[in-house]
Amino acid sequence: MKGRLHPVVMVALVIAAALFGRVLPTWTLSLATVAASNALIALGIVVLARTGNVSFGQGLFFAAGGYGVALIANAWGITDAVAQVIIGAVCGGLLGLVIGPLIARYSGIFFGMLTLALSMMLYGALLKSTALGGSDGFNVGRPSLFGMVFADTREADFMLYAVSVAATGLAGIAATILFRSELGLASLAVRENNLRVEYLGLSANRIVTINFVIAAVFAGASGALALMAQRHIDPQFAYWTTSGEFVFVAVLAGYQSVAAVFVASVALELVRSFSNLYLPNTWQLVLGIFLLAVILFLPRGIGSLWIRDRHHKKNPAAPRAAEKGAVP
Repeated sequence: MKGRLHPVVMVALVIAAALFGRVLPTWTLSLATVAASNALIALGIVVLARTGNVSFGQGLFFAAGGYGVALIANAWGITDAVAQVIIGAVCGGLLGLVIGPLIARYSGIFFGMLTLALSMMLYGALLKSTALGGSDGFNVGRPSLFGMVFADTREADFMLYAVSVAATGLAGIAATILFRSELGLASLAVRENNLRVEYLGLSANRIVTINFVIAAVFAGASGALALMAQRHIDPQFAYWTTSGEFVFVAVLAGYQSVAAVFVASVALELVRSFSNLYLPNTWQLVLGIFLLAVILFLPRGIGSLWIRDRHHKKNPAAPRAAEKGAVP
């Protein structure tokens, strides 16, 4: 545990990050809110990737959380932002509980394609559903917080930013604790050799299912945050390109560090925003070059920067010993 942050320190950092929004320019609040929401669902993909599986259809749970919040909140008159995040997480988690045990039997490309297929099935159903607005979707009201309604745009943006940072930060703390736990270590074992995990008396399918449900919970909560930020929902939430953006964030971050997910999400949003502002006709090219550069020079993700440095500090003779063929 030496060199690792205590959970209490992590909570303090999350609170500081939320309060930091008070001094941020107004335009950055919206960008940071979107980055936090994307980081939350990408964090779920990283949790799942530690088992060796990647979901290309997290838009399925992203849309389930968003539509679930929109329908339940409108029916029961729930406008509280925290309550909506919880509802989104529950909707995503319940759907994950249904799908997880079935899809955990597969791995590799079959796992990814199945999740993508399920997401596109939901997209097609939402597209044809006139009760849910069809391809146009529908709008929702402005969220409140503990009964407080924010008429000022700056205050409303800050409230949503603070809720997004708090929700994503708490999920990050939970993921950090998970990575250090027996389940987290067992997930890495499944990634390396699931057959040996079975020989140890553990169920590889159960481990994958648990991680899958956790990823679904994070995706559902992220869908609720995106709904509150846009105040509109449509079938695009479940489309494959939406899921692809979340996978990009997870690939940029790598699976070694939770903090890298937040750094990658903010970096991606900054590159997207500034390239779209200054190069409106070729911003997709700039974004693609950025992604390729990170993948080529940091194949293990942004998190490998400080993870590698930490390992070298613990054992500076390891690289030299490896070059000589010695085992440190």
